[in-house]
This record gives sequence, C-alpha cells and structure tokens, in this order.
Amino acid sequence: MRTRVLSGMRPTGSMHLGHYLGALKNWVRLQAEHECFFFVADWHALTTHYDEREVIEQSVYDMVIDWLAAGLDPDKSTIFIQSRLPEHAELFTLLAMGTPLGWLERVPTYKDQIEKLKDRDLATYGFLGYPLLQAADILIYKATYVPVGEDQSSHVELTREVARRFNHLYGRGAGFEGQVAGALAKLSKDDQRYYERQRKAFGETGSHEAWAKGEALVRRNAAALGIGSGWSAAETELLLGHLKGSGRSVLVEPQALHTEVLRLPGLDGAKMSKSYGNAILMRDEADTVTKKVRGMATDPARVRRTDPGDPAKCPVWQFHVSYSDEPTKAWVQQGCKSAGIGCLECKQPVIDAIVAQQKPWRERAAALIAEPKKVHWIVEAGTERARLVARETMKDVREAMGLSYG
Repeated sequence: MRTRVLSGMRPTGSMHLGHYLGALKNWVRLQAEHECFFFVADWHALTTHYDEREVIEQSVYDMVIDWLAAGLDPDKSTIFIQSRLPEHAELFTLLAMGTPLGWLERVPTYKDQIEKLKDRDLATYGFLGYPLLQAADILIYKATYVPVGEDQSSHVELTREVARRFNHLYGRGAGFEGQVAGALAKLSKDDQRYYERQRKAFGETGSHEAWAKGEALVRRNAAALGIGSGWSAAETELLLGHLKGSGRSVLVEPQALHTEVLRLPGLDGAKMSKSYGNAILMRDEADTVTKKVRGMATDPARVRRTDPGDPAKCPVWQFHVSYSDEPTKAWVQQGCKSAGIGCLECKQPVIDAIVAQQKPWRERAAALIAEPKKVHWIVEAGTERARLVARETMKDVREAMGLSYG
C-alpha cells in the first residue's frame, strides 16, 4: 500500500517559474512514488481576499491547466477543488471545538501575514482559523506526508498537535480495552510480546526507535493478515494509537516532507510574484521570456562591460543554479568575475533553457485550453474520488465524537 501525500495551492491563476520549481516540480515526481491528493485551496484564498470573488473561478482553471501541463497525471494523482467538499468545513468546525485559541495565535505565519498585508482587514475569524482549516484539509485524507518548505513546517506541526489532541479526547470509546485485546489476539504470541515491549519502551522513554519498530510490526501484520482474517483498517489505527499511549488513531499525524525546493528571484531580484510584476509565467512565449530575462537586474557593480562582477550578488545567477549545467556555471563564474563576458552573454543560456523547458508546457496547455470541458471533467472526477475518502474519515470522526445517531 502506497503512502498518501497531500498538498494544495491557493488559486492564483497562471503559474510562474517560481511556483514550478518551488512546489509543482516535486508534485510531479511524488505522484510516481505515493498516492497523491492535490487540491485547489479556494476557501483559503477567501481568508485574505474575501472581497475579490470575481477572479477566483478563472484562476482555478488557469492554475489546474498549468498543473496538468507541467506533468500532473489525473490517472496517478487526485486533483480536486476544496470548496466542492463540504466535509472539509465540517471537520474544520468539529476540530475548532477543541483547539485552543493560543495554538492559532502562535503560528508564525499568522503575525507575518498581518504585517505583510497591512492594506487588508484581516481581523476576521476566517483568517485566524486558516491554519486549522489547513489542518482539516490534511487530516481528512489521513495523509502520511505533506510536502512543505521550511517556512511552512509550523503548519504541519500544528496539524500533528490537533490530531494528537483529537485522538486523546475521542480515541478511547466504550470497550476500548476489549477492542485492543481483540486486535492483539490476531497476532502471534511472539508478536504480541514484541508489540508490548515497544509500547512500554515508547511510553517510558519516548524512544522513536521503539515507536518505529512497533509501527512496523503492526503494519506488517495488517498487510499479512488482510481482510481474509477479518483484519480492518480500524484495528491498525487502534493498535497504533495504543502503542503511543492514546486511544485509536482516528486522525493520522502527518509528517512534513522536506523535498528539494529551488527558489527563483523575480526579474528585479525580489521574490518572484505576479503581483510585483516581476514573474516569468510557465506559459510565456519565447519572445516574452527573452525580453524579460534580457531586462533582468544584474550585479550593480557591473556598470560598464569591462567592470568585473560577483555572481553571488546577481539575480541571474540563481537562474543558472536552477537551469544551467556545471560547465556553464563555471563559465559564468569565471567570465563574470574577470569581466570576460557581458551580462547579455551570461543571460543567453538561461533564456535557452527556459524556452526549451516551456515548449512542451505550452503545447499541452494549448490542447487543454481547446477542450475546457476536459479540464472540468478531470477536476470533477478527482473531486468525486476525494469525496469517497473524506466521507469515510468523517464517518470515523462522527462516531468517535458521539455524533452518529441511530
């Protein structure tokens, strides 16, 4: 059984190269290794831009087209829209009942966004609660991994805390001990003793090694026994929860997956952003790319062609890091520092590499734009696949909280 990965993006419309290298490139790779769920976080867009509803729909499909053009395969990944699944809002609401207010106020990006978006009224419940909505997005699919950059690790840690608190509050239902005993009885005597040793070791010392050994034992037996012996996914969660001293793991604690993230500056050296007008879009035409890169800011020390420069102080160098091979990078280093090459010469390999990369993207995007119903169908099909998983989780959550009335 493949581990599950979940990630999402706010609908910002057509994507730029920073989006691709910062996240999308990794998504394309991950879909070959994991069961992947990728969603359009349109509710999250409303937490900061609730008064700009007109642009959201077009932005959703522009972004999905870029996802597909970059290589996301709807047969390998589940692609869906957050707002089509009211289960996300239901889980968000139920988690809000037991999540301390202080947990939300201490999220680093909360204060950071308030500082950066001073022109917006962010004194709203939606903005305060967006990290918890993000936690609900992850937990409802029982994701094992969430690919994030270092600056987003705090959100995954909050999600883990929320899941841990929920399992502590609601994981020990009536007859819990008997259920544990029943699940353990399906293991061999040796495995039962081994499981108990790891459980005690983890409880006494918090040993990650003990936890890993116990988890491996449970999952190995779950795979070996399967449904033929009446083993269920609920029993796997039950024993994993008992292993860490809590109740049944109704909600899975995800791990942050720190994949390689390549960051590109914008054309002016600041962060690449469409709102800053300094971005190269994934579907820009070749002549547009050429014009943008040729006009990029460079090392300010190179006023004249004969002035030596320092690649480390030039935004163009970061493009070479992402797009150029080692001989080209060595050529740039030597030529820039010695004034042996000019800035336009330095930029040409970057232009060539970007144009070559974009060619298949534009071709695939053109085919999708010509068939808008196909894009809508891909999203609808993915949304229905996601709904099946979300509904199963909500069934477990309602039962754990005593909300499944007969």
